Amino acid sequence: MSSMPSLKKILVTGADGFIGSHLTEELVRRGYDVRAFALYNSFGSWGWLDAAEPAVRNSLDVFLGDIRDPHGVRKAMEGCDAVLHLAALIAIPYSYHSPATYVETNVTGTLNVVQAARDLGVSRVVCTSTSEVYGTARYVPIDEDHPLQGQSPYSATKIGADQMALSYHRSFATPVTVLRPFNTYGPRQSARAVIPTIITQIAAGARTLKLGALHPTRDFSYVADTAAGFIAMLNAPETVLGEVINIGSGFEISIGDTARLIAEVMGAQVDITCDDQRLRPEKSEVERLFAGTDKAARLLGWQPAHGGLEGFRRGLAETVRWFSDPANLARYRADRYTI
Repeated sequence: MSSMPSLKKILVTGADGFIGSHLTEELVRRGYDVRAFALYNSFGSWGWLDAAEPAVRNSLDVFLGDIRDPHGVRKAMEGCDAVLHLAALIAIPYSYHSPATYVETNVTGTLNVVQAARDLGVSRVVCTSTSEVYGTARYVPIDEDHPLQGQSPYSATKIGADQMALSYHRSFATPVTVLRPFNTYGPRQSARAVIPTIITQIAAGARTLKLGALHPTRDFSYVADTAAGFIAMLNAPETVLGEVINIGSGFEISIGDTARLIAEVMGAQVDITCDDQRLRPEKSEVERLFAGTDKAARLLGWQPAHGGLEGFRRGLAETVRWFSDPANLARYRADRYTI
């Protein structure tokens, strides 16, 4: 089967978010016509797209809506050849006390996307998964056949969203693929995530860091690599339809060692403490994540540009550079725990 260069008008849901904004910018740079679906709000904010360079902003077709509303989702998708579906609620601690919002946003939101795509005859739907669906690794590297285990309400809804999307491919031949990034990091990431938590504390002058569990390992994927994975999935041959594909760095590192590496990159001497309020319930903590990416290499020709320890250090340096800009750092509250 040939690749699909004819896909020109692309709907990106969650375009206002961390990964979505980077992906939207890269699509525009590559010449795609992008409709950016951002969460409707009374401020008229486009989220992180407000900070995009003028050439990108001026070329965007921005649609403000809510992924939970099927009518708006369908309206946004009209005239689009493909959809990259990134809109989601992602914070694990928030899912402990407000799980229904995760069902509505992640599961029902994905249903709205695949139903509209089916009705409108969209040529390609790429849905965003997460390594959290695997739970604690039973073996490594984690390939796409690894069992799924919902260890938080968030991960349970992402499992549900993935299965909803794949069911539409099996039931109606809707052209769905699922991209499963491991722990993406980079400029603009929310301080709900561990790397921005560490960087913002150090950048704000703290030398005693407050973190959650230090021993779990993660496979951190730089955001430019994640964006490249979406674009590779968008343009992959039709043989990828119905497939789930991991992307990650092929490298695992503990949270504690990550904090020490960031401190080294930032030239800071730090002490690291465990803050009890940042701990997940014991059986909810995912102890180990380490991506197997052979399938991405084989089916997409995708390889991380920031793989391994050396690539991680380069990605961290870029991330630190962005967060160290006072204008960017001012957006974050380094003195308090953000869930």
